[in-house]
Formats: sequence, structure tokens, C-alpha cells
Amino acid sequence: MDNQDLLERIQSLVEEEHRLRDSAGSEHDGDDNRARLAQLEAQLDQCWDLLRQRRAKKDAGENPDEAEPRPVSEVEGYRQ
Repeated sequence: MDNQDLLERIQSLVEEEHRLRDSAGSEHDGDDNRARLAQLEAQLDQCWDLLRQRRAKKDAGENPDEAEPRPVSEVEGYRQ
């Protein structure tokens, strides 16, 4: 997955997140939506982390394709 693929994936996840948040409070809102939102947030964190890794490797003259997704448990623990 290259940077453009990652950015497209991020955009897709953000769009789904916005749709779910916009429907919050409707009759379709519930545990399933909350669980999906949490899943989306975790996937977004992973994608952003991978994109940052790829950019850092490229800036350091390394191969960005060697960047690997980190586990959710790791990226969720980062301080903003």
C-alpha cells in the first residue's frame, strides 16, 4: 500500500465515520454504531501511524515500503 492508497483509505474511513456520527440519535443509533465508530477510530489511528512511518522512512532515505502497520494496542496508546 503506497501513500496515495493510504490517503484514500483514510478518506473512506473518515466519510463512514461522519455518516455514522450524523445519524447518531436516530432510531438506527445503538450499540452496533458505537462499536463501529470505535473500530473506525482504531483503523484511522493505524492508517495515520503507517502513513507517518512511511513518510519518516522516505525522509530518512529508507524504503517506505518497509513500514509495517502497528497493532491497535500500540497506536492507541500514543500521546497526541
